[in-house]
Amino acid sequence: MRIRPIARHDIEGLKVLARETGVGFTSLPDNHEFLSAKIERTLAAFEGREPGDDRLYFFVLEDERDGSIAGCCAIEACVGTDAPFYHYRLGSLAHSSVQLDLHRTLDTLTLCSDHTGDAEVCSLFLREGWRKDRNGALLSKVRWLFMAQFREAFPDKVLAEMRGVFTPEGRSPFWECLGSHFFPMDFNEADRLTGMGQKSFIGELMPKFPIYTPFLSESARAAIGQVHEHTRPAVAMLKKEGLRWEGYVDIFDGGPTVEAYIDDVRGVRDSQLACVEVIASDAPVCERPAVMAATTGMADFRASWISHAVTRDDAGACHVRLHRDEAERLGVTGGDTLRVLAS
Repeated sequence: MRIRPIARHDIEGLKVLARETGVGFTSLPDNHEFLSAKIERTLAAFEGREPGDDRLYFFVLEDERDGSIAGCCAIEACVGTDAPFYHYRLGSLAHSSVQLDLHRTLDTLTLCSDHTGDAEVCSLFLREGWRKDRNGALLSKVRWLFMAQFREAFPDKVLAEMRGVFTPEGRSPFWECLGSHFFPMDFNEADRLTGMGQKSFIGELMPKFPIYTPFLSESARAAIGQVHEHTRPAVAMLKKEGLRWEGYVDIFDGGPTVEAYIDDVRGVRDSQLACVEVIASDAPVCERPAVMAATTGMADFRASWISHAVTRDDAGACHVRLHRDEAERLGVTGGDTLRVLAS
């Protein structure tokens, strides 16, 4: 398995992913024109033809056995510059009465765009048949290696929006109690429009004043800041990297937004450059590779798990040994440099 930038010939594989993602996966709508435009935007970003604050870096996980696209992930270099990037911010308002000697503090939800200008890791999806062999970790962590290698292309902070709670029938308690009263459409249509980049209606129709959460149903309140069952592994990996929930939730399904300063993210902070040594393919291999390696070029970026640990010479320089098939997978030769991260 290897990670690489998406290419034009991946359009049919990307459409398969879009159909399999399910309800609430806003960033990958099943629309041929939109997905084709996403690929073109990605190619422009990797080739340096897109403005820095509008770059989308979209990656696919390729199964080399048959060329299948097993999953995807992406990085938005800067959100909220072309269209408002909305969240609800969970807060509180205190009310008191001296006459009655009462003091009450009530939770509130306030529409905001506090994350404008931040980077976003997004679009992480792995097909069911490949949810094994640490493929999910490869998809999640590769973005930190890319951001570490091209740090100047990104701002100070990064966020990730997590899919919220849905019933087995695909209903969102949070949406049904709140958003449905302000939008004359069902959740899927609102979600589709947002995924297609048509977000102006959010600011036009959503209430501008704080919403007291006690007015919401019990099921809607319980969904605030909670994730879809299929999203739990992804949010667990992000938390291990240092991202935390700071009280921001999705305005449609109430799912949490986790965030961190990029330089504090473990995968960015702990990754390092290492010189490649290519060895015979029949050398012993590790049954559970614990090192992720990525190339240092942008347009030809590649990443995969590798079998040998990183070593240091007497001068403190890092070295990594690759089997020939691993070197071919990454497109490197002896003496080249990789960015590596021990898991």
